Amino acid sequence: MRLIDHFVVGGPGGPAARLGDVFNPSTGAVQAQVPLGDAALLDRAVATAQAVQPKWAAMNPQRRARVLFKFKELIEQNMQSLAELLASEHGKVVDDAKGDVQRGLEVVEFCCGIPHMLKGEYTQGAGPGIDVYSLRAPLGVGAGITPFNFPAMIPMWMFAPAVAVGNTFILKPSERDPSVPNRLAELFLEAGAPEGVLQVVHGDKVMVDAILDHPGIAAVSFVGSSDIAHYVYSRGVAAGKRVQAMGGAKNHAIVMPDADMDQAVNDIMGAAYGSAGERCMALPVAVPVGDETADILREKLIAAIDKLKVGVSNDPEAQYGPVVTAVHKQKIENWIQTGVDEGAELVVDGRGFSLQGYEQGFFVGPSLFDHVTPEMSAYKEEIFGPVLQIVRAKTFEEAVELPTKHQYGNGVAIFTRNGHAAREFVSRVQVGMVGVNVPIPVPVSYHSFGGWKRSAFGDHNQYGMEGVRFWTKVKTVTQRWPDGGAGDSAFIIPTMG
Repeated sequence: MRLIDHFVVGGPGGPAARLGDVFNPSTGAVQAQVPLGDAALLDRAVATAQAVQPKWAAMNPQRRARVLFKFKELIEQNMQSLAELLASEHGKVVDDAKGDVQRGLEVVEFCCGIPHMLKGEYTQGAGPGIDVYSLRAPLGVGAGITPFNFPAMIPMWMFAPAVAVGNTFILKPSERDPSVPNRLAELFLEAGAPEGVLQVVHGDKVMVDAILDHPGIAAVSFVGSSDIAHYVYSRGVAAGKRVQAMGGAKNHAIVMPDADMDQAVNDIMGAAYGSAGERCMALPVAVPVGDETADILREKLIAAIDKLKVGVSNDPEAQYGPVVTAVHKQKIENWIQTGVDEGAELVVDGRGFSLQGYEQGFFVGPSLFDHVTPEMSAYKEEIFGPVLQIVRAKTFEEAVELPTKHQYGNGVAIFTRNGHAAREFVSRVQVGMVGVNVPIPVPVSYHSFGGWKRSAFGDHNQYGMEGVRFWTKVKTVTQRWPDGGAGDSAFIIPTMG
């Protein structure tokens, strides 16, 4: 049985007391095991990170950027093998896995420009002979706790800006698909980073709590469910850390009567069922405005679902693969039953889906509900699977209100040809990321990613300049160089008034 070990300086050290199974979701078989680390292992990783961090921070940012440039090249060279490894543990198809790697790579590309982003502000003559300037300093040791659904992208969202600004970093990826994070750390070391700048520890809640409590870790970034995000934020802040914690989502696709219906259906299908719906920026709720729009949308979705191909992760013709574990498969199917019990109309039932030759795989077929209402728990909660719900709105006002009043506020999209309607929607909807005829409005790497309400806890978003701000602290210097012949004139700080 293959062991996926920790990637820490000096090796993991001794046999693990606890091991977690890593499955092949397409077959249902255990393909590897991962050690579930403890506080003692984390202590060693933090000590190493603390020892190397001052030297890494003292390296000029251009030299750190060169390491990132080389890291970028190595990822590009290893794209196919990374995607295949990712698909084998997560279950998403290989093309989707390449997208996972690519979106993380784009943040690495952004961070190659870190010398420019670390430039501060300068004021000459703030007072008589006095200049003031600011600079951004690293925090020290940072940590990231990442989910199973994007084992390449989200780690790079976190560690690329963190190390670019001069921090060292400890990554705790999901124990369900841990191989790609290890491989990324290997490639970062190969790119020229000193040992200890990026380390990977594996584990479950024991390791998460150790990270949140450790006094040597200055900041923690997290992505996962909202309940856990709130827990991570609360416990981390109580321990004196800077924390950003991204939670769950229930993203809506508003479909106006004037929308290009074929384009909307094509976009919604990809956004709802791609990656088996295991994305926090999926579109699991379609909100057609008016019954006529709803009826047209429903019929077109049924026809599109009928053509959807579900297959194993390495099938080049498959549009999505299995979900990550048998436990998660059962959770999704339980939510489908809950929707039925609550009175929604199950138009397409994806339960019981079986693929010949892969009967033990963790497959869930595409499901479609109609006549879902806001009172239903299956609407309120995140299902995180290939389940699309139609919530009919009578008016534009009602369509704006649905995502605005929902407990989550990650992403939303509107499909329309009407510029005024789109502009009004963008202005009024209470959601952090908005798409106009764009189904998954994940911002490009030089903007930033972050939701509102229970989708995010903390003051800073992921990556972009928001990421640079999260992983740094501002130091402001007020300086005066006395003239040698000016006598003993007093240094007076300018005051207001």
